[in-house]
Amino acid sequence: MRPYFEDGGRLHAFRSVYDGFDTFLFTPETTSHSGTHIHDAMDSKRTMIIVVLALVPCLLFGMYNTGYQHWLAAGQGVGPFWTMLLYGFLAVLPKLVVAYVVGLGIEFVVAQWRGEEIQEGFLVSGILIPLICPIETPLWMIAVATAFSVIFVKEVFGGTGYNIFNVALVTRAFLFFAYPASMSGDKPFIARDSILGIGGDVPDTFTGATPLGQVATMAGDAMHPITGVTGAEVSQWDMFLGLIPGSFGETSTLCILIGAAILLFTGIASWRIILSVFAGGAFMAWIANMTATPTYPVSFLSVGDQLCLGGFAFAAVFMATDPVTAARTTAGKYIYGFLLGVIAIIIRTYNNGYPEGAMLAVLLMNALAPLIDYCVVQCNINRRARRARLNS
Repeated sequence: MRPYFEDGGRLHAFRSVYDGFDTFLFTPETTSHSGTHIHDAMDSKRTMIIVVLALVPCLLFGMYNTGYQHWLAAGQGVGPFWTMLLYGFLAVLPKLVVAYVVGLGIEFVVAQWRGEEIQEGFLVSGILIPLICPIETPLWMIAVATAFSVIFVKEVFGGTGYNIFNVALVTRAFLFFAYPASMSGDKPFIARDSILGIGGDVPDTFTGATPLGQVATMAGDAMHPITGVTGAEVSQWDMFLGLIPGSFGETSTLCILIGAAILLFTGIASWRIILSVFAGGAFMAWIANMTATPTYPVSFLSVGDQLCLGGFAFAAVFMATDPVTAARTTAGKYIYGFLLGVIAIIIRTYNNGYPEGAMLAVLLMNALAPLIDYCVVQCNINRRARRARLNS
């Protein structure tokens, strides 16, 4: 088929589309023949595929937890494992399809229009978007937010590798600020209807607040027990495993750590950023807990709870480490990650109206990452200049 899409072929106008599928399915045979080049087996396609594989534990657990929370909310106890997993799969599949069709569709059109190659960046963004959204997010909202993010955050700046902000997080931010009624509160985090006859129907009056949502509305000078959808107290082990209401793929700290191990073992993610984010978050959570006040109920959470609950761990592993939008200098990675962790806990703790801070913290540090790298580089230049003057 290749000759039809090359120059002079009758389908040459669709060269970018052919190249996109050819690159995705096979190892490209095109190599450089002149000049100075560095060849590396770890190209962008392999990088994106490894990140997708690292997200699979969160995806599979999100499927199970979606069915698990639905069965509890419907008053049916705990259902059969495979049935609950199938329910979660059917609940998330349309969202995955919509995210990929809209995002990749726009990238294919833009690449064809520009006559450029189609990059593999959206392979990760397409799976991240459903993972960081509540399970009850309407499909049309995901389509609108994905289109906005791909066009105005990515393609306007030049495509993959040129975006300033994380594409998936801007999608989530667009949904939160454009449709707050559908993205906050208690209802969006529990799948409410049966799917293809699987599951039951949850009453419209049912509410299932996330742990952070519960804590943010607590009153008094001490923590009340955090409860699940049945009203039973949720243990710290359940929080670590992720058997709690929350965005689809963000609840299980265990699965997130498995993904982190994959990324670190393969050298895809920066351990400096991940370590710094958790260090900054733990530091700020400790300060907040030491100065806890009834005005800010989240401040009573322990350090461990702060790191496990919400989207903090997911953001530290999969969002903060985005090589395009994160700091690139060695010292800058430590500064970038530490400040991100601190800001995430500050927003979460001292803003009762928004019991989550990871999303805004990552986007803010995306904007500051170039400045951090610039300051680090200038400091190195000034230090070497002083050393040269002393030695001359």
